[in-house]
Amino acid sequence: MSTGDTSRITHSTVDVGGLDLHVAEQGSGPLVVLLHGFPESWYSWRHQFAALAGAGYRVVAPDQRGYGSSHSPERIEDYTLPHLVGDLVGLIRALGEEQAVVVGHDWGAPVAWSGAMMRPDVVRAVAGLSVPPAPPAFMPPPSVTRRTYGEGFYQVRFQEPGVVDAQLAADPAATVRRILIGGSGDNPALDKPVPWVVPEGLELLDTMPEPACLPDWLDAQDVAAFADDFSHHGERAFTGPLNWYRNIERNQGLMSPFAGATIDVPSLYMVGDLDMVTALHGVSQLRESLHLIAPKLHAQHTLPGCGHWTQQERPHQVNEALVDFLAHVDG
Repeated sequence: MSTGDTSRITHSTVDVGGLDLHVAEQGSGPLVVLLHGFPESWYSWRHQFAALAGAGYRVVAPDQRGYGSSHSPERIEDYTLPHLVGDLVGLIRALGEEQAVVVGHDWGAPVAWSGAMMRPDVVRAVAGLSVPPAPPAFMPPPSVTRRTYGEGFYQVRFQEPGVVDAQLAADPAATVRRILIGGSGDNPALDKPVPWVVPEGLELLDTMPEPACLPDWLDAQDVAAFADDFSHHGERAFTGPLNWYRNIERNQGLMSPFAGATIDVPSLYMVGDLDMVTALHGVSQLRESLHLIAPKLHAQHTLPGCGHWTQQERPHQVNEALVDFLAHVDG
């Protein structure tokens, strides 16, 4: 069974400033906030709660804006990076804390990196899984990725409201199962990382066929848990999450005041060597210059055989690295 021990996790709803977020929590001590990515939820951190709580930390993982049991605003423009960092800051304050160490995976990583850059008084240390820091907007816009990868690049495909939303919402369990395994190191068709580009004439999920079997790190109960989280929003199951992508272009202008900024708090970066992010244009050069972007970089880890879902595919290695990092921050 791949399921982490969730028996001691408590659940609540927190008002982060006019918007309610569902949060999962375990432990006591200095606050550690875990931010999930797409298409996930708080549950993607199921293996980290016990390990970090056991190390003496208060561990909190929200369903981020638009996900799971959290509020999903109707307007596309309500999912910008400043909104998401605002949710993070509001969450830390609502939990009665002044500061937190923030760990983000996939889309959660740009929120974590942005939080550390914009509010180092609140984010006292940061760890990013999969997506490295690229200030000021942390992702290239569709106007650039369209030229680099073509119209089939998944982030470009996500831009048109309604189409992909309906395809993914038709069967949330199948969507989660196919995307998680397709982007993992256990995809039998994957021998090296490649950008997610959908060939002309195919739909998004056509590139992620149903797996013959589930890998050790993902069982049927896990898939059901993710699917249930998405099903809370019915036909809009994936609309809130996709709206994050529909603001990447807008984020370029909103984050432009931070051009030239660095991540000036202690930091950690982890990525699988089969993660599709490593194949994106400029990422290898970005990783070589991480010590310039994040001058207090504690370590940069590459996990052999691991795909995109870092903390799910390699929970023990991720937990060891996070506990070591937290000890370094608090040492």
